[in-house]
Amino acid sequence: MTVTTRVKLSTMMFLQFFIWGAWFVTMGTYLAKTLLATDVQNGNAYSSQSWGAIIAPFIIGLIADRFFSAQKVLGVLHLIGAALLYYITTIPNFDGFLPVIFAYMIVYMPTLALVNSVSFRQMTNPSKEFPPIRILGTFGWIVAGTVIGWLGWEQSNSLVLTFKMAAIASLVLGLLSFTLPATPPAKRGQKTTMSDILGLDALGLLKNSSYLIFFLASIAICIPLAFYYNFTNPFLNEVGMQKAAFIQSFGQWSELAFMALMPLFFVRLGVKKMLAIGMLAWVLRYVCFAYGNVEANYWMLIGGIVLHGVCYDFFFVTGQIYTDNLAGERFKSAAQGFITLATYGVGMLIGSYISGPIVGHWKVSEKMHNWQTIWLIPGGIAAVVLIVFLLFFKDKNQIQNDLGLRVEDEPQGRFEV
Repeated sequence: MTVTTRVKLSTMMFLQFFIWGAWFVTMGTYLAKTLLATDVQNGNAYSSQSWGAIIAPFIIGLIADRFFSAQKVLGVLHLIGAALLYYITTIPNFDGFLPVIFAYMIVYMPTLALVNSVSFRQMTNPSKEFPPIRILGTFGWIVAGTVIGWLGWEQSNSLVLTFKMAAIASLVLGLLSFTLPATPPAKRGQKTTMSDILGLDALGLLKNSSYLIFFLASIAICIPLAFYYNFTNPFLNEVGMQKAAFIQSFGQWSELAFMALMPLFFVRLGVKKMLAIGMLAWVLRYVCFAYGNVEANYWMLIGGIVLHGVCYDFFFVTGQIYTDNLAGERFKSAAQGFITLATYGVGMLIGSYISGPIVGHWKVSEKMHNWQTIWLIPGGIAAVVLIVFLLFFKDKNQIQNDLGLRVEDEPQGRFEV
């Protein structure tokens, strides 16, 4: 890979996640303060991410994989996205906002797969070349939160500027995409079935009882995850945290740190314990939010945010590795698409639709909620999922993970290098 290509791909990845982080974290606060939306409406708006994740495979499978180069599809989608994001800033009410954010997420979610496709096709050794480029994406999300926090847009009720900032970045990435290396459709002329698009070829994995438990736990754990994504920023602003969007970026720094430590944890803990620790971190996070405040227990609010790294890396990344190795060469892509559809699609969708009514039910005044009770509900859901997982997940399959380790996930949790 040439230096020019590496710089272009790194810039692409930075902008891809800068765009998302620029508005997604603070949308709940924007809806409540600027558009005077209810908590139920907030949950409905965040469900657009899940609908985008469900529809994305059709756009990739029916268009990008068969007819047009990935970088061109990426460019067109981001240019459309830039127009939609800017148009959102002119909408004065939630009824007008909702269909536009739905349309935007249907356009945006497929680009997550497209940036990966463009990157992988330029690499001879993706396992070594991709991580340094992908890490720029996380850094882009961090920079977006830092800008919002330090400019004080939450306190000054200027969060409409987050959509304008994202629109400008989307315009830049849309134009940049047409200069990226050519990435022709991988399945031009091939017949694509509905099973291929949705990753249904991976259904055979569910015959493995332990993988079935993991699969169901993945859907269930994404229900409380929706509470975190949808309501953390409104919660932190309501309890008086300054520069909340910036503080929330500590979760991404934590994600980077624990990602670097994962090889060490893999050797010592193994798949089952890694997954269990990830789910336990979910429980602890919500307990921290339930009992934290900006006075004596400020550290609990910070702790709940920092635990995001454990929640994400230990469960999702471990789960992706577990799925990849169990699937085998033939169904690797289908299996990853299938688990993504189940988690960010089905699981998060359920969570978005139930989180809004629950938060709205515990609203005690015009501007205040009973957050302690609210956060203990997703914490309780996560605890139940953890207990069921510990009782029934007893995987005895030998897998080869991407770190070069042969892992024997026995009840004793032994690992062989």
